[in-house]
Amino acid sequence: MIRFWTRSLAAQFIGFMLLALASSQALSFLISWDERDKALKAVSKSEFFSRTATITRLMESIPLNLRRDALAASETSYARFWLSDQAPDDADAWRGRAVEELARPLPNLPNFPPEWRVQPAAIDRPEERRRIVAKNAGEAWVTPASGLWNLSQPAKFAYIGQSDGFGLAVQLQDGLWLNSAYYKVIPNNWWTSQSLFTLSITALILSVIGVLTANRIARPLRRLAVSAEALGRGESLPPLPEEGPDDIRRTAEAFNRMQQSLHRFVEDRTRMLAAIGHDLRTPLTSLRLRAEFVGDPELQQKMLVTIDEIQVMTEATIAFAKGEATVEETKTVNLNALVESLCADLEEMGQRVEYVESRKITYRCRPDGLRRAVRNLIENAIRYGGQAKVFVRQSPSATEIVVEDPGPGIPDAMREKVFSPFFRLEKSRNRETGGVGLGLSIARAIVRHHGGDIVLASNNPGLRASISLPVIERPELSQAVRRPREKIAAQWTL
Repeated sequence: MIRFWTRSLAAQFIGFMLLALASSQALSFLISWDERDKALKAVSKSEFFSRTATITRLMESIPLNLRRDALAASETSYARFWLSDQAPDDADAWRGRAVEELARPLPNLPNFPPEWRVQPAAIDRPEERRRIVAKNAGEAWVTPASGLWNLSQPAKFAYIGQSDGFGLAVQLQDGLWLNSAYYKVIPNNWWTSQSLFTLSITALILSVIGVLTANRIARPLRRLAVSAEALGRGESLPPLPEEGPDDIRRTAEAFNRMQQSLHRFVEDRTRMLAAIGHDLRTPLTSLRLRAEFVGDPELQQKMLVTIDEIQVMTEATIAFAKGEATVEETKTVNLNALVESLCADLEEMGQRVEYVESRKITYRCRPDGLRRAVRNLIENAIRYGGQAKVFVRQSPSATEIVVEDPGPGIPDAMREKVFSPFFRLEKSRNRETGGVGLGLSIARAIVRHHGGDIVLASNNPGLRASISLPVIERPELSQAVRRPREKIAAQWTL
């Protein structure tokens, strides 16, 4: 779950949106909790005064013998009414009587379900009644505000159970007192089934919007990631669409400019390298002609050997430049078949090469360039080790082409230097035994253009050269952004 959260933009986007929703709901709840409680109690208080005023008018208009029945008919689960002869001067004593009345079952609901006759807040228990009365102990009667009580009859008001209940004593015209008591604990529960349902629907809608928004944001980012990966492997890509929000559009524009700059840099470097190699031919030819006129045969021979060496290095440089200038199309190939066919060709030429079969591995690459890199490694293994063993393997992080030989190997301190252009471990200048020192440089350049690298390690005895190529996790996306490669500049006629 944590891995999905850290890797998925949609999951993070939805998570932050839901967190914002929960935070806003919690903040609204904290702000409105007290206001909602006050509003509910104000409504209950207003309704209590209104009902008591109505019953007061009723008591004034009906005969005395009908009053008790009328009061019984007016009672509810949370309200009780009774008449008394004496004025209720002691507010605490009156509250005790009111709580007892509130605990009295309703006589006018004998046939209703039992739950309708259950009194609020377990007020039927004596200890609960004492607790309710004690909440307002010592509070005296007060005169109700004119906005709540607008009748001419004098009235006294008191709270019951702190502020969850109300009491009202009204003196009738005949001297009797109408006593009205109301008590109900109003649950101020924000998380009702309705609010939870509303919150769930809101969260679902926000999640859908979050997924769509995250995909809209992630789509150009995924396209950019695939294009950057393909560019790192040396593929030629069409420009990214420069559309969408400003940040995404500017990112695409920057990537397109970077790609153009890289292509221009490679073109200029390749063109310059080829031009230098081409221009060196003329002075080398001139030097060779002048060497023919040298009278000392030994000196003449040394000069010609040096000129030949420079000539070979120049030809290698031109060949390298031509290889760089000719840009190959990236294809999906059977890597095993490519390496096996190369080993078979070398065997037919009398080389000692052993290819080890492995399961089929397909890979997107520039096959001719990769074939050239592998060939250079195999030829080096044969030249210095006498034979080569080649196999292809794949791990979760890389695809490897491994070339092993039983030769003397390369010292650890020299394994990086051998990739430098024109560097040779074999100190003689004999081209038959050491070449010109460009083979490993060319091989590494090709592999790095594929986004990989060449790693040299001990084979005990001998040397193991591994071409490590990155695993392409989303080949279908690479296919979507690919286009046939074009030639960089023109083919050189050298």
